[in-house]
Amino acid sequence: MRVKRGNVLRKRHKKILKLAKGFRGTRHKLFKVANQAVMKSLKFQYRDRRNRRRDLRRLWILRINAAVRLHGLSYSRFINGLQKANIVVNRKFLADLAVREPNAFEQIVTQAKLALAS
Repeated sequence: MRVKRGNVLRKRHKKILKLAKGFRGTRHKLFKVANQAVMKSLKFQYRDRRNRRRDLRRLWILRINAAVRLHGLSYSRFINGLQKANIVVNRKFLADLAVREPNAFEQIVTQAKLALAS
């Protein structure tokens, strides 16, 4: 008895071509080329979701460092002071605080300085 595939192939092709929507040239028209382009784009998406977190953390550290230096500390000494003062705040929140609420950030910096001095 032969195997009847029905419309499996068409569905698979349509799924790939739908993912390739917006690609240039034959990459959104021809299945073979579109399939390669889609596989590559999915690989890049996976990689870059991780890289985005890495980039954002670097940005937060940069902003914290710039804000802390206005108060006469380096980034590493500030983080050390926070640990000694038992202040548990993530870098995303600290960077946001440094930009939006400079007064509140200044109070945290003074707490870190006091912890470093003692």
